[in-house]
Amino acid sequence: MAKIAGVYAREILDSRGIPTLECALWLDSGAVVATSVPTGTSVGKYEALELRDNDPNRMIGKGVLTAVNNVNTILGPQLIGKDPSNQTEIDQLMVTLDGTENKSKLGANAILAVSQAVMKAGAISLNVPLYYYIEQKYQLTKELKIPNCVYGVIDGGEHGAGNLDIQEFHIIPASHIEYRKSLEMAVTLYQKIEEVLVLKGAIHSTGVGGGFTPNLYSNIDVFEILIETIKTSPYTFAQDLFFGVDVSAASLFEGGKYRLKDKSQMYSSEELLELYKQIRNLYHVFYVEDPYQEDDIASWQKITQELGETTKIVGDDLLATNKTKTQKAIEAKYCNTILIKPNQTGTISETIEVIKLAKEAGWQVIMSHRSGETNDDFIADFAVGVGADYTKFGPPNRGERTAKYNRLLQIAFEIEQSKS
Repeated sequence: MAKIAGVYAREILDSRGIPTLECALWLDSGAVVATSVPTGTSVGKYEALELRDNDPNRMIGKGVLTAVNNVNTILGPQLIGKDPSNQTEIDQLMVTLDGTENKSKLGANAILAVSQAVMKAGAISLNVPLYYYIEQKYQLTKELKIPNCVYGVIDGGEHGAGNLDIQEFHIIPASHIEYRKSLEMAVTLYQKIEEVLVLKGAIHSTGVGGGFTPNLYSNIDVFEILIETIKTSPYTFAQDLFFGVDVSAASLFEGGKYRLKDKSQMYSSEELLELYKQIRNLYHVFYVEDPYQEDDIASWQKITQELGETTKIVGDDLLATNKTKTQKAIEAKYCNTILIKPNQTGTISETIEVIKLAKEAGWQVIMSHRSGETNDDFIADFAVGVGADYTKFGPPNRGERTAKYNRLLQIAFEIEQSKS
């Protein structure tokens, strides 16, 4: 097996023009891989630390030269001569070198950049596709297939322009629709949403994640816009596709209540549950992500108890791709679906452990991008390799999002060819 001969990181820009890390790794066989890590806008308080320079005179304090230096002078030299297939051993070495619970010394962004590069190097050293390498290595799925897709089409909250409170509104094609048709549906509807917004004289600019940010009177109005759009398309609502939301409720939480423009007073947790029931019944919203602030535990339990039979109650900020928090949530039935973001925990091995735990509990797994993305398509291969049930890569718009969808198209082709 080839050995690691060198590791080098540098600062690049993410899709928001904010710095992040790219890491190159080369083997003594001459093979070279490169990878980059995403960054978040709406960051949960339990996530591993994304190390920033905090120098106000450079990159508005968002530079990552310290993290880059940590790769080049601390992490990289420790990996020389190691076998890249020993992913867990290498990841544990980096965790030990950091020595903090939230990777605040060396930075979760620095550690993840190297961890992803090691994973890519393991695949290239065997001359196999990354998704196949992951599937064979971890045995988390019995069949290679393209996950269903959650397509974000409307942005609000911290991803929007202040017009809407809910962070993301999704269209979700029915699970029986194969990936190419699913992507065709998303592309068609995304373009038609813009046409409907233009006809109504509404704002049709896009937000951080590429979704539209219309100026509407209420969050509920988004569903009416989406239904009107679907009527102009070849698709049938509640048959071909359904809706989902990422509430990102932590950003709406003030003084024990929740602020949404749908009514003048703040929502209590109980009133917010009634709103979720309403949109579930009226608009077939069967996917609700982060419906409550991460410490409003009683409300998480209640919504899972009352809506969990028919609705995916998705933990993101609540779980932060953290094994301990996921185990607790499984035992206490806080939710029934997990959103996976590798940069919330900082290594691929730790991410794999969380996925294993969720799958053993019978939860569904959603592999997610971040708002600050790069053109790296690692996450697409990772989703297929671990057998994720869904991917959440944003709208079919902008290079950093379409890179993932285009990679899924290639993987779908390769899977089909391997079966023929």
